Amino acid sequence: MSVPSSILFELRRRNVFRAGALYIGAIWALAQGIAQLGPVFGAPDWTTRAFAIAGAIGFPFWLAFAWFFEFTPEGLKRERDVEPSQSITHQTGRKLDFWIIGVLAVAVVLLLTNQLVFRRDAAAAIPNQSIAVLPLANEGGNADEQYFSDGLSEDLIITLSRFADLKVISRGSSFKFRDSKDDSRTMGAKLGVAHLLEGSVRRVGDAVRVSAALVRAMDGSTLWSERYDRPYSDLFALQDEISGAVASALKAKLLAGGTVLAQTDRPPSGNLDAYNAYLQGIFYSARATEADHVKAVAHFTKAIELDPDYARAWAGLSTEWTGYAQQFLEGEAAKTAYAEARKAADKAVQLQPGLAAGYAARATLLRNADFDWVGAEADSRRAVELAPADGGAKFSLGVSLATVGRLDEAIHLTREAIGINPLRATWQSWLSTYLSSLGRLDEAEAAIRKSLSLDPTGSGYYEQLTIIGILRGDAAAALAAAQREPEGSWQDIAVALALQIGSDRAAADAALQTLIDKDAALASMQIADVYALRRDADKTFEWLDRAWVGRDPGIDGLLFDSFILRFRDDPRFAVFCKKAGFPTVTESKALP
Repeated sequence: MSVPSSILFELRRRNVFRAGALYIGAIWALAQGIAQLGPVFGAPDWTTRAFAIAGAIGFPFWLAFAWFFEFTPEGLKRERDVEPSQSITHQTGRKLDFWIIGVLAVAVVLLLTNQLVFRRDAAAAIPNQSIAVLPLANEGGNADEQYFSDGLSEDLIITLSRFADLKVISRGSSFKFRDSKDDSRTMGAKLGVAHLLEGSVRRVGDAVRVSAALVRAMDGSTLWSERYDRPYSDLFALQDEISGAVASALKAKLLAGGTVLAQTDRPPSGNLDAYNAYLQGIFYSARATEADHVKAVAHFTKAIELDPDYARAWAGLSTEWTGYAQQFLEGEAAKTAYAEARKAADKAVQLQPGLAAGYAARATLLRNADFDWVGAEADSRRAVELAPADGGAKFSLGVSLATVGRLDEAIHLTREAIGINPLRATWQSWLSTYLSSLGRLDEAEAAIRKSLSLDPTGSGYYEQLTIIGILRGDAAAALAAAQREPEGSWQDIAVALALQIGSDRAAADAALQTLIDKDAALASMQIADVYALRRDADKTFEWLDRAWVGRDPGIDGLLFDSFILRFRDDPRFAVFCKKAGFPTVTESKALP
């Protein structure tokens, strides 16, 4: 059924068609602008999509507006109130034509810029010799077997890291795309790789079926694919065969000997039961609830019982005991856990001196339990030497260097670690902390907003944004950020900090007292920060001493703590540094 000609005439006369074209062109241009500039300002990935949806919803309302209203020399009026002799819709139409041409020209320029500049630059930034191993789908039908498919994926990551010129993204980032609906181009861009390895695994009794495909991220085309049906006893040979085929397709070159080849998660005896127990330990370790810590310790212990020379399992056990003690234990229970962690780390290093994981585990223990900054740096540095493609090792060394005031080196290493594990929100937060201590606040804000885009509900991220607001002297922005921190201890800390630079002294005093009443045992360093903001040197050093006595892990941030460093010229600061094993200000040129 055709539209009556009178209605078509009115739609043209009232410039409804032109208004619609202008609206569509404007939405198109703005969406492209948001898509290109959004990442620069840390906008979430869904921002452009949300804008386009909002634009579609608003379209009929815009058309209705164009139908019912008309521009006149006296301003905007209802169309029915305008005499035909006074209507200037023809002149308005001519103006709209010029606006439409202008908007479409802007949209075309943005489109060409995106295609010829942004995409070219993005492609140039991604090396062709780069790959992310996506988590292999568990097709066994048993959710309890998830650890096995994840473990196989992890082993492929480790094995591919043996190739000298191949950038391999770590598990922490690539596993975020489990069951993802994103296309290959999007995943490749987010991970910073040119290729993806995807597939599935099914384990039934003593048989294993693995399907794998190497995909070019840019267009989703398949470079290589294969399906393997093998006995479970041939698992390690199968893993090597897959990684070798992938490396061959990418023309990667195997490292020419050296201890880097020792980085493997396989037991030296080839005991598959021990390997299976180790994989279950890794699976529960990644989940990190208290119950999961207990399960992880049990599985690592079982792996060691089955193969006492399994250095990788000893390293995993050490890291697990340290994390368990940090998060959930105190007093004698914590001391016992740390003792077990120390025994396990030393055993891993003794069994396999070329294994980076052993040194990394011991560095974590030394830094968090012993406050042995020198020892932690030495072990972290050795881990990086042994596994230069391991993002976790680089990040850990960065923390050790920042702890002794060498922030420029820490920033460099942390950025390298992020290149290997680009979706690790906590690493962006640490980077932000280092940058803000050096006064590079715009960079610091960009990093912490990246953390928030990756993990909007993560703890401590808005607290870091609060600190940036305080350093800028913006009390309103600091308090607004603090109030967005998820409820809990970090929100209490953020609010207490923000209020200290505001005008409401009663609220500032009350927030500090609340923090002391609720978290004195766990937030000694943060309470010292609040007193530092209040310019109360005596209380600042009193709470620093309490943090030392209570073994507060936050002490490792002393030399990049912008608030406490206000008292670096106080003689008590040098005394505390000596007691805690830190270099003094004069000994560390990199101090902010």
